[in-house]
Amino acid sequence: MRGAGEPPSPGAQPAATGGEAGEDSRRGPAADTPMGSERMEMRKRQMSTTQETPGTAQAQHSTGNRGSNACCFCWCCCCSCSCLTVRNQDEERARRTSHELQAEGIPNCEESPAPTLEEVNAWAQSFDKLMLTPAGRNAFREFLRTEFSEENMLFWMACEELKQESNKSVIEEKARLIYEDYISILSPKEVSLDSRVREVINRNMLEPSQHTFDDAQLQIYTLMHRDSYPRFMNSAIYKDLLRSLSEKSIEA
Repeated sequence: MRGAGEPPSPGAQPAATGGEAGEDSRRGPAADTPMGSERMEMRKRQMSTTQETPGTAQAQHSTGNRGSNACCFCWCCCCSCSCLTVRNQDEERARRTSHELQAEGIPNCEESPAPTLEEVNAWAQSFDKLMLTPAGRNAFREFLRTEFSEENMLFWMACEELKQESNKSVIEEKARLIYEDYISILSPKEVSLDSRVREVINRNMLEPSQHTFDDAQLQIYTLMHRDSYPRFMNSAIYKDLLRSLSEKSIEA
């Protein structure tokens, strides 16, 4: 209780008028309503998301995994993976190409009439006489194949073929193929050459000619003469051929 003209005490709050009190009572519930509705809507959305059908989610997950991993893991035998199909086609094409190149790189035996008894007897006289005839080269090549050194004869024949060429572009192409097939250390058909001859070949390959591999051809020819030829003369291939022709000669 204060007297007239006394200021209000510091802790006292001004009393709300009737109009203000009524306005506050109306504003209170109305202001809380939007917040409550928002929370309810958010809760409903969360519940609807959580209550999604398990089968649908699992199917989507499985489909997603299959789509992402189909290129690497085709676990289902009925699914068709285009990545694996393309990969298999590429591998098959590479194998076919490799086989064709290998078949082209190895020439067939030379066409020649059957050797006579006189020719076969002449082979025993010298290596030069053996290499002089197609029949002699074919028989010797067959023997080299049993010793896994057929590449020596193939290289020698390729060099002989190169010497017959006159077209510059053809010479360059054949020289490159001979180098890749028989000189390169990466080739499975590499022939055995010393370092001096290899240096000569590398210099000659700067401007290939019919005589690019002359030194190498001579070295391989000498190797076959000294190493393989004596064994060929004592081989079953030569002895069987000589005996067969001798029997036919007696019968005739």
